[in-house]
Parts: sequence; structure tokens; C-alpha cells
Amino acid sequence: MGRREVLVQLDDDLVARLDHLATERGTNRSELLRRGALAVLEAEDVRQADRELQAAYRRIPQDPDLIRAAARLAAETVPEW
Repeated sequence: MGRREVLVQLDDDLVARLDHLATERGTNRSELLRRGALAVLEAEDVRQADRELQAAYRRIPQDPDLIRAAARLAAETVPEW
């Protein structure tokens, strides 16, 4: 996969913190920013999936009997510590 250079403006403090962390991790600022961008995109994917799941439960709520049965089963199968 090709890469594209992207200009991002950051304040001096943020650049210094990124450079410090990059040095501690044995990497560079660009790699940290790539990881950060991926983390933001993955978090958005999770947020979207959560919204879709909530919408599905609003359309078709869980059966209260199923919830009670699951709670009872969970209570009966809890290991004794």
C-alpha cells in the first residue's frame, strides 16, 4: 500500500511530547501519528457498531423471559471462589 505525505499542524508542546514518547518506544513521530490515526478510525468503527446494536435492540427488544433465564443460569453457574 502506498503512502501519502500529509501536512498536520501541531503545537510545540504536542510535538515535544510525541518526540519524547517516540524515543521511549524506539519509533518515530510519524509512526506514532499513524497509530493514532488508526486508533481514531477503529474507535469510530466500534462506536458505529454499538449504535447499530442499540438500534437493533430498539427495533426488537430482548425477551424478558430470556433475560430472567440467563440471569438465573448465570447465578447458578458462578464458580465458588
